[in-house]
Amino acid sequence: MIIGKKKKKKVIAYLHSHWDREWYREYEVFRLRLVKVFDNILEYLTEDIIPSFYFDGQVAALLDYLEFRPEKEELIRQLILEKKLFIGPFYCLVDEYLTDGICFRKNLEIGLKIAQNFGCEDFIAYLADTFGHSANIPAILKEFGIDKAMVWRGCGPDLPSEFVFNGINTVNLIRGYYMDIFSSDKLMEEKAALLKSNLDKIAKHSSETLLLPIGADHLAIPEDIKTQIEVVNSYLEDYEIVLGTPFEYFNSVKFKKKFDGELRDNSTTFILPGSYSARMKLKQMNTECSHKLDLANKLQFNFGWDYDNAIEYAYKLLLQNQAHDSICGCSTDLVHSENITRYNKILQIANSIIEEIRFTQPENMSITFKYLDKYKLIEVERTKIDENSQVIAKHKGFPAKILYDINKIPVTEDYTTIYTLLKEFNYSEGKSDLVVDNTNLFNSNIRIAIEDGQINLYDKSKCYRNFIEFVRYKDCGDCYNFSPTKDDIIEVATIKSARVIMDGPLRCGLRITTSFFNVDIYLNKKSKLLNFKIKWLNLLSNRIWQVRFNFDKKVSEVQSEDMNLLIKRKFDSNYNIRENLPTEKGHEAKTNTAPFQRFAWTNGFGIITHGLTEYEVFQKTFSITMLRSVGVISNPKNPARTTPAGPPIEVPGAQQLGENTAEFAIGFFNIKDWASYVEEVYPQTIIF
Repeated sequence: MIIGKKKKKKVIAYLHSHWDREWYREYEVFRLRLVKVFDNILEYLTEDIIPSFYFDGQVAALLDYLEFRPEKEELIRQLILEKKLFIGPFYCLVDEYLTDGICFRKNLEIGLKIAQNFGCEDFIAYLADTFGHSANIPAILKEFGIDKAMVWRGCGPDLPSEFVFNGINTVNLIRGYYMDIFSSDKLMEEKAALLKSNLDKIAKHSSETLLLPIGADHLAIPEDIKTQIEVVNSYLEDYEIVLGTPFEYFNSVKFKKKFDGELRDNSTTFILPGSYSARMKLKQMNTECSHKLDLANKLQFNFGWDYDNAIEYAYKLLLQNQAHDSICGCSTDLVHSENITRYNKILQIANSIIEEIRFTQPENMSITFKYLDKYKLIEVERTKIDENSQVIAKHKGFPAKILYDINKIPVTEDYTTIYTLLKEFNYSEGKSDLVVDNTNLFNSNIRIAIEDGQINLYDKSKCYRNFIEFVRYKDCGDCYNFSPTKDDIIEVATIKSARVIMDGPLRCGLRITTSFFNVDIYLNKKSKLLNFKIKWLNLLSNRIWQVRFNFDKKVSEVQSEDMNLLIKRKFDSNYNIRENLPTEKGHEAKTNTAPFQRFAWTNGFGIITHGLTEYEVFQKTFSITMLRSVGVISNPKNPARTTPAGPPIEVPGAQQLGENTAEFAIGFFNIKDWASYVEEVYPQTIIF
């Protein structure tokens, strides 16, 4: 009796190169490497050495290449039409948790426009290296007609290779995208053994057909790849590797298992949650730029101004900064210095468009920002103040109308004193209920008081004693992961004194002096929000600074903003990272920290921040990270992560020594009203 050979499982292998525009080397350094890598790819495709190449789901790198190789554009177009080269749908591979819904849509809008212009028709939402995946991403993808995605980080151990992620057919790269075996100098027998080990692990989660990425960060195509695959196949008894595309894999498997929720499980892959708070200044500027650019875009659209190209240019700069190594704060100091330059360019464009439209409208039209229902901020160039206004700032500058008058050049003699006013409309007679003294700040909705060396908070029905504390403790981690130090003692700021810094009919202010810094708190006449601004000179390295809110019951559930929607997360309030540091190689500590965009709410309490993007839950406390100082991209001895996540490059800029700020607003309110409170802090334009 003749027994036939065992049938091998088919392995569809796709060639790719994951391209970080900037990371452990600066943008222009990596771009010079990009030219050589992409030259190699085009050579292999045109000579039919390889059947196809998948270029990382983003078009920004392609445009970077063409700036140095413009003569290659027609060849690239031809290869795309022949379905040998696949690009898009994104402009950049942005971080999903530090990017809002408006920017993520712009990322797709711009990326698809460019990719389709080059002739690309087939798209997969390729998100192989982003640090976890938002539950709201699939809905946005469907808006743009994209019904396929590929992910890795954040997938738990129970997820198969193919599953339905909130309605989207999704491939889980079980062993990640980083597969550089064919580029190594190992003997072919060793390569086959390593591949078998990886394929065995993939097979446990897959159907009869497997998917294998071939490529890694910034790598060209492995030499003699076809020959290598032939030789390796001769060693493999259970698998047959065939070069193909991810599209072939999607068409050959069935997607049965459904998963609803977000992908932030770190039991099998690193999600690097320290990136939510590394280099907080980047997060703050990113939030400001996102808000201002959206306002500028809406204004110029509504008033028929022709700034579309300027807006798109600014969004490209913003998206470049939102790439997962950039906004996450885990690159070199020079990279992040360029990020700051880009942010400043964005603000220059956005602010100029906003101000020009505001100040060039007819006299009977006033465009301003919504600030509560009956208030607005205005600027006047005169000493006479309206009866129902309060001066909150003044400076020397050009009158805006002169600045935007192209028939007149503003010069030094045009400098004048400009007052910023908080103006009340529909003025009602009677004494304001807004009160401030050296220990209290309150109106009819909310009160903060300095009593017995504590900061107490009152709403209409309850006193929350010792509600607000400022704390700091050591951090021996890196840009990717916070890690506690052994036997560290948490420092709590002591309250030293308080004094009035603003006393007016519309806004009052109180300054609390602590052992850490001064805390300025402002309250408007009819608001339910207390506004905090902290500015301090940081002289301490390897520290994390937080504002901590103390409740009388455990914090087990938090709702926060994600992609301009709310997401609900549940926590084990008793979990303590200090007692759960990993010991096995390749593991990352679980944390009770999570990302958010502008807004978080728990136990009836809401906080809206200016670019503070990380919260933490522990027992009866809810904390917001104001600053996290570290000095290395990837610390090889990080107790919270037992293997490196990147190179051990020292980055003194990540210590954020010098001046730092933290701004946020707090209040007690119903979660259903969250959007109106966010709008109070992030005002939209209105027309009077």
